[in-house]
Amino acid sequence: MLIKRNQSQMAFLALMLLCLIWGYNWVVMKNALHFSGPFDFAALRTVLGALCLFIVMLILKKPFSIKEIPSLIALGLLQTSGFTGLLLWALVEGGAGKTAVLAYTMPFWTMLLAWPLLGEKLRGWQWPAALFSLMGILFILDPLHLGTDVFSMLLAIVSGISWALAVILAKKLQARSPNLDLISLTAWQMLFGSIPIVVLAFMTHTTSIEWNTYFIGALIYNAVFGNAIAWLLWLYALRHLSAGIATMTTTVCPVIAVIASSIELHELIKPFEFLGMSLIGISLLIISYDRIKKNKEELVQPWLRKEAMIKSKSRKG
Repeated sequence: MLIKRNQSQMAFLALMLLCLIWGYNWVVMKNALHFSGPFDFAALRTVLGALCLFIVMLILKKPFSIKEIPSLIALGLLQTSGFTGLLLWALVEGGAGKTAVLAYTMPFWTMLLAWPLLGEKLRGWQWPAALFSLMGILFILDPLHLGTDVFSMLLAIVSGISWALAVILAKKLQARSPNLDLISLTAWQMLFGSIPIVVLAFMTHTTSIEWNTYFIGALIYNAVFGNAIAWLLWLYALRHLSAGIATMTTTVCPVIAVIASSIELHELIKPFEFLGMSLIGISLLIISYDRIKKNKEELVQPWLRKEAMIKSKSRKG
């Protein structure tokens, strides 16, 4: 019992470290774009990130053989090309904190898109969560007073939608191939998804990259810590914590991004933006709570069915 409790505590600490890495990375990415174009940095980040994951696979002796290649290519286009490429483009003009919050609306878009694509209708607490997210997005966009960063905000929202579509595709893929290794899946989709970004980087490359200490450090941070180490922390956390609790904890990431960007980048948050961010935060917490509740029901229901069968047999006997 004590060992299990210690493992849970270590898993939670691993998850908090992961949130710090991912949350602060928004500031790192924003600063890195002072020294390169968005697609140049995105290409370097994704290619090096995939390479790091393949090294992790080699160390952990994971299988390199791949199945479902068309699905992995589609997943790469959505998760790596779509999400990563668009969010870095959004960071060119938009604030790191605001971009992070809008990109992290992914659970809201997943919930909405799962209705037509997976047949999972909105129910219970998901309705107020959807309403809070929608209101939050509108408050941040502030349609009555559109600023110069409206294009950036739209890119951040579309990046969240792309991430949500990738989640739905990944769910379908794992349903078809339940033994598909998570690190292998991530590494291959990142490699496939990096190809369009590399092409775009060559097509849009107009200024040379400034290879200074910060830029190199930002690449190392993204490839090693943001990808390889982060995925190991995530897998360790999932081994000892429920998926619902793990997902709920990651809602801290955009909060860290907002705090770090306001301190280091001196980004000012307007009252309407703060209200919108708060509403999205509430929505993410509701969605996470609903997911935890659903996971508990899925665990309890088989036990209840087993108990009912035992009672039925005892009555017949």
